Order: sequence, then C-alpha cells, then structure tokens
Amino acid sequence: MGFEQLEDLNSGFVRELFFQYLNSPESVDPAWRALFEAAPPDLLEGDPLVQRIRELYPALGDSGNGAATAVGTVTETHVDETLLGAVGAAMALVKAHRMHGHNAARLDPLGTDPPGDPALDPERLQPRLTPELQAKVPANVLRLYVPGDTLAEALPRLRETYCGTMAYEIEHISSHEERVWLRRAIESGRYHQEFSPDEKKLLLTRLSEVEGFERYLRRAFLGQKQFSIEGLDAMVPMLDEAIELSSADGARKVLLGMAHRGRLSVIAHTVGRPYDVILREFEGERLLEAVASDPEGGTGDVKYHYGSHGTRKTASGDVEVELASNPSHLEFVDPVVEGSTRAAQTDHESPEGRHDPSVALSVLIHGDAAFPGEGVVAETLNLESLEGYSTGGTLHLIANNQLGFTTDPSEGRSTRYSSDLAKGFDIPIVHVNADDAEGAVHAIRLAMAFRAEFGHDVVVDLVGYRRFGHNEGDEPAYTQPLMYEKIESHPTVREQYADALVEAGVITRAEADALVEEVQARMKAAHEQLRETLEAGGGVPQKERRLGRVGSEQPETRVPRETLELLNRELLAVPDGFTVHPKLAKQLERRLETLGDKGGIDWAQAEAFAIGSLAREGTPVRLTGQDTERGTFAHRHLVLHDAKTGKTWTPIQHLSGAEAPIEIYNSPLSEVGALGFEYGYAVATPNALVLWEAQFGDFVNAAQVIVDQFVVSGLSKWGQTSRITLLLPHGYEGNGPEHSSARLERFMQMAAQENIRIVNATTAAQYFHVLRRQALHPKARPLILFTPKSLLRLKQATSRATDLTDGSFQPLLDDPRLDEEARRQTQRLIFCTGKIYYDIVGHEELESAERVAVARLEQLYPFPVAQYDELLSRYPNLREVLWVQEEPQNMGAWRAVRHRLEEGLPAEVDLRYCGRAWRASPSEGYPTAHLLEQDRIVSEALDL
Repeated sequence: MGFEQLEDLNSGFVRELFFQYLNSPESVDPAWRALFEAAPPDLLEGDPLVQRIRELYPALGDSGNGAATAVGTVTETHVDETLLGAVGAAMALVKAHRMHGHNAARLDPLGTDPPGDPALDPERLQPRLTPELQAKVPANVLRLYVPGDTLAEALPRLRETYCGTMAYEIEHISSHEERVWLRRAIESGRYHQEFSPDEKKLLLTRLSEVEGFERYLRRAFLGQKQFSIEGLDAMVPMLDEAIELSSADGARKVLLGMAHRGRLSVIAHTVGRPYDVILREFEGERLLEAVASDPEGGTGDVKYHYGSHGTRKTASGDVEVELASNPSHLEFVDPVVEGSTRAAQTDHESPEGRHDPSVALSVLIHGDAAFPGEGVVAETLNLESLEGYSTGGTLHLIANNQLGFTTDPSEGRSTRYSSDLAKGFDIPIVHVNADDAEGAVHAIRLAMAFRAEFGHDVVVDLVGYRRFGHNEGDEPAYTQPLMYEKIESHPTVREQYADALVEAGVITRAEADALVEEVQARMKAAHEQLRETLEAGGGVPQKERRLGRVGSEQPETRVPRETLELLNRELLAVPDGFTVHPKLAKQLERRLETLGDKGGIDWAQAEAFAIGSLAREGTPVRLTGQDTERGTFAHRHLVLHDAKTGKTWTPIQHLSGAEAPIEIYNSPLSEVGALGFEYGYAVATPNALVLWEAQFGDFVNAAQVIVDQFVVSGLSKWGQTSRITLLLPHGYEGNGPEHSSARLERFMQMAAQENIRIVNATTAAQYFHVLRRQALHPKARPLILFTPKSLLRLKQATSRATDLTDGSFQPLLDDPRLDEEARRQTQRLIFCTGKIYYDIVGHEELESAERVAVARLEQLYPFPVAQYDELLSRYPNLREVLWVQEEPQNMGAWRAVRHRLEEGLPAEVDLRYCGRAWRASPSEGYPTAHLLEQDRIVSEALDL
C-alpha cells in the first residue's frame, strides 16, 4: 500500500498508529513502520503535534529534504514520552467533558451539588495533566473549538461550556456530521452571544410580566387552581425566541402542545390572549354567567384544558400561534400536535401534496415525570424521521419541576435524567438551569439552528422547580419538606436577574420594581372593568351548550360511469418496464371486468373508486395504518412493488384530473401515537378525508385515550370536530378473542348528541357511498366504520357499477329476497348488523324457515329512526323482531339499540335477543368451538 491510499483509511486510526510509531517504532507492525519511514517530504509539515515538538526541541529540526529523515531524527532522539502521553490524556479529557461534563454541571436552581465524574479531573489521568504539562499540549491537536492555544488556556473555557449552568448530551448521536456540527456550535459559542443592554431589559420585562401575572391570579382568586409556571418562568421567553427564529426561517404557524403546568401564562403571553378573557374564566368558577359571552369558552371543560390561538408580530412577519386543547391525560396531546403540524406543512391545493417543513413548527412542552413515564412520548418520538409523519424537527421542552405531583424522580424513573428516553432516537439534549434566563434563551437558539440544519427533533431540559404544590390548594411540604424549605427562601428568577442588571448598571432598582407593578396594575384594571360589567348584567344567562346537529342533509355520492371507467384504467396502469408480481397481476386484471353486467366490484376496488373520485373533485385524502398500503388481508394493493427491482408505484397518486393530493402510508406499529397523529391532522384540515386503519379492530383499544378524550368528546368539550375516519376490521371468524371484535359496544356507549357516526357496512357499494358521504357531508363528524375481513372477497358482498352510479348510502337495508306479498306474510323479522347477515342468508336451511325476513342495520348511530319506522310498516303481520348478533349479549350493539328497536314496535310485537351469552372475553379460542356457536346462533334465529 502506498501513501496515496491513506486517504481512504480511517484517519483517526492511522494517526494513532503514527503517534505510536514516533514513540516506539518497534511496537508498530513492520508493514506500517516501512510505510511511515518511506513518507514523502510533506507528510509531517502540517501536523500540529510534530510542529509543536520541533518548537520545543529545535535540535530535532529537519536534517534533510525528506520526511523519512525527520521521522528518523525524531525517533532516534526518543520523542518526549511524557508529552505524547499528555496529548493522549488531553484527548481523553476533552472526550470526557463532551460525554460526561453534564455530570458536573450546575443545573439545579436549588443548589444540589452535581455528582461529578472522575474522568473530568486532569490530575487523575495518566500522566497527570499538571498545569505545566497542560501548557505544553497544543490545543489544535485536540480538535477543540473553544478559544486558547494550549490545553491550559482552553480547559477553563471547556469546563464552563460543558459544566456550567448549561450542559449537553450529544455524543450518543450516530451521525458523525451532526456530532461535529454540535461540538463546533457549542464550543465556539456561536449561539451563546452576550445579550445587549436592550435585550437584557426586554428579557427582564418578560420575566416581570410572567411573575406579575401569576402573582395577581394567586392573590385575586385564592385557592383556585392555576397551575402556576413559577419556578420555570424562563419558559415564556424561550417560546418567544423559538417563535421569532422559526418565523425568520419561514414559518407562518407555530403549534404548541402542553399540559396544565404554566398553561395560563403561555396562553396570556405566548398566544396573546387578553388578560380580561382569562380573568373571566376565573370569575366563571364563582359566577356562571361570566363565561357565557366568552367567544373561546363555553362550559365544556376546565379553563386549563382549552386551546387558544392568536397572531404574533415578529421581525419577519405575522405568525399564527395555536395551543392545542388537551385533556388531563398527560402527553397524549403530543401526537395530535404533530399531526396538526404535518397538515399545516402540506399543500392540499395541488395533487402533489408537497410537504414543506419550514412553514410550521411544532413545540411540545413535557412534564419531567410524564416524559419518561408515558409510553405515548416514545411513540411520538418514533415519528420523527418517518416519511409520512416527519414535521422537520420538533422542539421539545421539558418543564422540569424535579418532582411529579408528590413522587420523587428516584421513584418515577430508572434513568438519571427525565430526558434520557430521547437518546434512543438520536436526539440532542440541552440541559439548562431555569434560573439562568439568558442561558435558557441560548439553548433555544442552538436548538432552532440544529433543527434548521438537519430537520431533526431537539430536547431542551429546563431544570427548575415548582414554587407551590401540584395545584394552589395543595401542601407540598407534606411529602417534600426539605425541598420546599429551600424553595420558600429561594429568590425568583426575575429577582435574581433584576439584581444582576442593577449591579451591572443596566437598569435601576426603581425601574426593575416598576415592571412588576405595571403588570399587576394592568390586570387589576381589567379585573375591575370585568366586575363592573358583570354587576351591570353584562353576562348572558347560561344556556345548555347545544352541539350542531348532523341533520338529514345528504350529499350527492353518485359518480358517473365514465369517471369509474377512467379511474379503473388509471388505477391499473403502471409505467413501462414495471413488473407487477405475476400472482397479483392476475388479481388486478379481474378488476377490468367488474364494470360489466356481471359486476363483482369488491371492497378494495370500491374504496379506490371512492378515494380517486374525491381527489378528482378536490377533496384531499389521507389513508394510513399498519400495513395499509397492501392491506392487512392482502386486498388493497394501492402501492405496487416491482417484482424485479423492488421499486414502488402508486397508481392512485397519478390520476388525470386530480385536484387534491392522496397520501397513503404504512404507519409504525403503534395505535395511540398513530391515531393521535391522524386526529390532529384531521382537525387541522376540516375538508380532508383522513382515514386511520387498525390492523385488526381489536387493537383500537390500545388507542383508547385518543378515542375517549379526543375523537368522541372533543366536540362537547372544546367545540372541536373533524372527519377522522376509523377503519376497524370486525367480525367473528374463528380467529380467537383478539382477532374478532373492534368493541362496537364501547363506541355505542360513547355516542351521544350526534357526536360521531357509527357504520357497519355489508356491501362494497355501501362502503363506497359512506366514504364519499363522510368526505362531502356539510357537518363534519368522526366516523367509526367497522370493516369486514371475509367479506372483502365474498361474491355476495360485491356490487355492480350501477350501485355506484345510481345508488346512495342506505342506513338500513331490507331483505332483498322478498316482494310485497311475502313481506305481508312475514311474522318474524331478523334484524342484524355486519357479517352475520351472510351467515344467516347463506345457511343451507334458510329456505325451510317460513315467514322470516332478514334486515340489516348499516348505520348504528345516529339510529335511523324514520327508516326503521318505514321498514316496520312493510311488515303488518309481525309477531316478533329478533335482534341477532355475533358478539356476547353484554357486548355488540344490542344494549345500545334495544330501546330504539322497542320504541318503534307495536305493543303486540315481541323483541328478543339472539347471540352469544354474557361473557368476559369476546369469542372462543378454538375454531371448532366458534363454528358450533355460530351455527347455534343462526339456527336459533331461523327457528330451525
């Protein structure tokens, strides 16, 4: 090997070998020794260490023209082993500061001593790095970016950088480029510039506003919950800086997600909600009329759960700031905000659906106990770099109280820092002492620069404290007496910063005090004016909050035949040279014939027609879920894979005449994070059809918090709704208790005030029309759509083209076998929903069952009262109505629809139940047992 090949090798490895050679040529492999001794003349000329050795030992100067002579001279004279050892020790010391400097950082405002790390002590290294030896080690061989020519000059700055009131964890990152960029940015101080006097005054003003706001609320509304930000006051100027910097990078929207701690202060100062509106919420706890005229209020939730939005002026233009509504379930708002951010970054006006991360920023504010404790955080972090979910980097702020309600960190997590979870996702972490207000802003500057450079998430851990209890009525000293003894005597960050500015001559004491007094005076004036308004009868009498009714308006869902024919051709078209898997190609080719007289449009083809036609009409569609591109049951195949090259082609994204984008992505193996993301996306794009598909409907209970706290109750609590559509495969087919039931009963239990729609469709045409209805209905509501498994390929469940071109969604389907006379003679009406209909009508003894009709309830909620009454009128001689279901009696739809079925029946007609008995588990575990039970249910229904 020659020297020209050295550039292809690991430079660090070669350098270490070369140092070893200089110290002891015999210790190096002969091949490497021969290579170094044959070095060209310029090999050593640029090496800082050799230059330093020559400076210290002039006698070792070049005695000839070649580097070999220089090397020989150096080695023959035996290079100072102590100096070479010192260089190695210095490298270890620098590495220790970068990796473990945070262990010696002064991060706790309450003064807890950091644990330190022996590797940070130069006197404990071998050789001992004494001040004299440090002065001999050139800093440039250590790849340092702090000022200083020698280690002795650079080490104090290195310590202050990594062991001050800010600390960094970056060495876990797998990307070499990112690590080097961060080292350079951190050590050079590029984003840690000294504040100007004007900037210092503005920062003090902001801290004074925060403290004055919290102090007034506490005094004016003694005992009311406000979940004060005090102890983490610097969070507000941090958010100010993040908004300003994101605007400079092109953002026109910033979306925030946070829990209750500090929320009111963020609403007031970051979002910009007027003080009088917030005060009205507090007065509302004592006077009901106070909230009646609040345009953002209502009485659906507590004041620290409501979202808010406002517009802020920045140096780069106006920025919309939106704080998401959220429940008390900590951290579950995280994926919701990510989804809303992704929606804001996506162009929905063109079929390409271009994603531009620069136009919106997501900021998530976490609790120090919840960040490692709630699994939804990990699910959210995992979305960071996924193609269909990335938002170009989220700014994560940990509002670190060093306490979770009454639980100490040692009881709440197994890691040293609350932020350690982020290391598993290659996310850089910046820790900052919350009493270092300027440092907190510097941390944001670094974080935002990293996001702009690499498009990745960043975590800033703001280490502070909670000045009062979990809420203002709580006594924290019961469980943390020592901590709160310190807090009681600890000056606020505003007081500390004001003292520093007064001492530096930036501001006078009178000016500093006046800042807080001014805030409280403004709040007092707003409060007095509000009271006068209320006393004068300015409030409107509180009325029940009525949700907008879904109504009977039905949009047009039919599609012309010409459109279906065009879609069918384009949905099966692939580029020249693209090889579809031979087995799949035969399946897809059958779709070319389904528009003919024989029909045969199956579930997947009907779905593609619905989505494609919506895009042509200008409605954006987003479809995600586990294995959704192919479909769990290998039925969809919207994304094709070349059998020879592995490349993909998505025909539905290349439709002629499309006016809106169609997004299709496989989701990660996640329910709560993935559904939360899609809910947020749907809320942010009210005119888009956003569909999330569970692998099996049974797994939706892993996302139960999103369903309960957002999907079904968001309208009632916050006036927030969407067209989010849950596709939940459901049906009993002998696959056991975890692959049978999407827990229909739970959704029925939560359905009220027309908050959602629940559909269990049984034909491809019904599926086609309900998807289009969901996208085009004038009243947006979430749709819970129970989808089939075996029906996906069942011939009897397929449809004809005329069903799509001439039909519409029918919430209730009568028995198609019967004419008018047969209905008059019918005495038993079997009423059911879903797949069991085909089990009943497909039973071999059906024809022997006399005077029996089988009807289907396709829309379970809102219950189609008028259609049900009209159906019953066709059967004048009924003796009984039998509700038949696969699910156990305590599950399924029975308990929710029973009263609806009874209300429409004549007194002489009985209503009976037929299905599985009450059970703790949804279904049998053995296929044989399942078949026996299914046969029993059907036989009983038909009275065989």
